[in-house]
Amino acid sequence: MAEKVTRLLRSQGLNAAKYDWLARIAVLCGQVRVDAWQRCSGVSTVLQSPYDIRDAWMAEGYDWHGLPARLGKAALADALGDIAAAREAAKVPVKKVIRHRTRGDKAERERLYNLLKRNRWTEDPFLHRQMRKSWRGGRSHVTNQIVADAGSYTTKVWHRRAWVYLQGLERSQRIAIPLKGTCLPSGTLRILLRDHGQVEIHYAVDEAQVCSTRPCGNATVGVDKGYTEAYTDSDGTRHGEGLGDLLSAESDQRKVKGQRRNRLRDIEQKHEAKGNHRKADNIRRHNLGRNKWNQRKRRHNKRARNLLCQAAHAVVNKADTIACEDLSASMKSAKYRHKDTNRRLHGWVKGVMADTLTSISRRRGSALALVNPAYTSQIDSRTGLLQGHRRWDRFYCLDGVVLDADTNAACNILARLYDEEITLYTPYRDVRALLAERTRTAVGTAPPGLELRGPATAPPSTESELPASVPKGAD
Repeated sequence: MAEKVTRLLRSQGLNAAKYDWLARIAVLCGQVRVDAWQRCSGVSTVLQSPYDIRDAWMAEGYDWHGLPARLGKAALADALGDIAAAREAAKVPVKKVIRHRTRGDKAERERLYNLLKRNRWTEDPFLHRQMRKSWRGGRSHVTNQIVADAGSYTTKVWHRRAWVYLQGLERSQRIAIPLKGTCLPSGTLRILLRDHGQVEIHYAVDEAQVCSTRPCGNATVGVDKGYTEAYTDSDGTRHGEGLGDLLSAESDQRKVKGQRRNRLRDIEQKHEAKGNHRKADNIRRHNLGRNKWNQRKRRHNKRARNLLCQAAHAVVNKADTIACEDLSASMKSAKYRHKDTNRRLHGWVKGVMADTLTSISRRRGSALALVNPAYTSQIDSRTGLLQGHRRWDRFYCLDGVVLDADTNAACNILARLYDEEITLYTPYRDVRALLAERTRTAVGTAPPGLELRGPATAPPSTESELPASVPKGAD
């Protein structure tokens, strides 16, 4: 089955009356979402399908808050999809607890996994207790979205412009939405109301129709994800250079902008306290808005994603098998880093890096294999042992050889792909013990004259492998 990607169309020349009609429909859809989260985010409906819930609501005479039935059903289905996604996300920490509880008992682990997968965790007291801790329901505050299925709108191109005719609140009423260009959307639409009377229409299409499907390369490489550049492969080639400069510049600009806004907010609060309400209102309206802030944020996200897509394509052009570290789990950070370093690293888009590399490799036929990232930057890639140390972008070996740290890590990631003792889900403590045992055995049994020179290897660090501040007196 072909994967789907989202495409976006923007309105052009939409008048205020139509925007007000759409805003009224969006508010009513938001009320349906609120009811869905209040009534269906608990245990009572976890075993019911969306069709069963919809039929039960209709049987009891639910009025959809005045919405047409099609738009109300679409809003309910979308809310139920969000609830199901949140419930599945709540299962992730529960699975981790199950793995720790059932070590050495494969049958019990499979039984608990099966109950969790079928949403029957109420049958086991342990699972029920864990799900109550992780899954607490939720609520919806969305009032700017309309979900329309294929039967609630029509499209056509008229006067060299695409038009969407959406079902209105009154019988036989259609709200005509003019769009930029002549591309006609299809399938289920998500209509988002933006500021300044603008509307965005999101719809899904097959990625094979609109995305690149060029063949991949024929090599096998390991890839190390970084901040200054997106990827460094095991051959030493860097892809996506300039990523760190882009992220740091945006982070520094947000810092300066935030400091200025904080000063203006203090002034606004002083005027409000003195009773100068008109002056305070003017500052809030003209100086403390978020329109420009959000626009700049969207432009930055687009530039960063474009750079990461180009880097991912460059990697796939080279390889048909890519070994990549899984950075989805949280890692222990360094004991101390400067606050500016923490702020810049906070903007690292590792989630977008994972998404782009996954989607592009799948589309172009390249196999992406995730490996355990524990201690890949603290191993000497020539020996596979915990010897030497990394400082910034250099890895200093015990025999005096200096390697590029990113290339060294990429080689270790590629070697981890063929390591049968270290799987993707091996805890980092077990990885540390295994690597320490390998290092002790290799050094202790080396033939005379071939022992590695240098001081004894220090215990591997459990801190993050991101660069720390340079201590005083360092070269």
